[in-house]
Amino acid sequence: MPRPVKWRRVGFIPQATYFKPAGVPLRALEEVVLTVEEAEAIRLKDLEGLEQEQCAERMFVSRPTFHRVLQFARRKVADALVNGKALRIHGGNFAFPRQPFQCRRDGHVWTVPFEALVAGPPACPRCQSPSVLTVHPSSHGTGRGWGRWRNQPRSERDS
Repeated sequence: MPRPVKWRRVGFIPQATYFKPAGVPLRALEEVVLTVEEAEAIRLKDLEGLEQEQCAERMFVSRPTFHRVLQFARRKVADALVNGKALRIHGGNFAFPRQPFQCRRDGHVWTVPFEALVAGPPACPRCQSPSVLTVHPSSHGTGRGWGRWRNQPRSERDS
């Protein structure tokens, strides 16, 4: 049985999630997908200028794991820039400092601190059902792949 993927803590979802070379039709482009945690690694290290140890602490991962995530992210960005590919920020295994959840059984919504998520997704505190969904606090999608908003136009998401 494979080891479950650990969630990474992120502090933001970028407003712009798709970038492409100007003047090239979208249908003619290859696409590179950068996960939300990879974008967070670039933000913390390259934009905020933090040391890798500080970045790893903020994302609740080990320093070698942070280095690996950052290395993959930089390689993807470089591939998109150098080879003229579109870059989409989408999906991944991430949660926010305080992650809202909703019970599938009774609809109860509650918030869990990220530190409590390290052991895995919680059960509903009201009915103890393990069938829960992550709820994104804004309208840009949910963690673990953004499944709720994946195929809906932005106009439907923001309403």
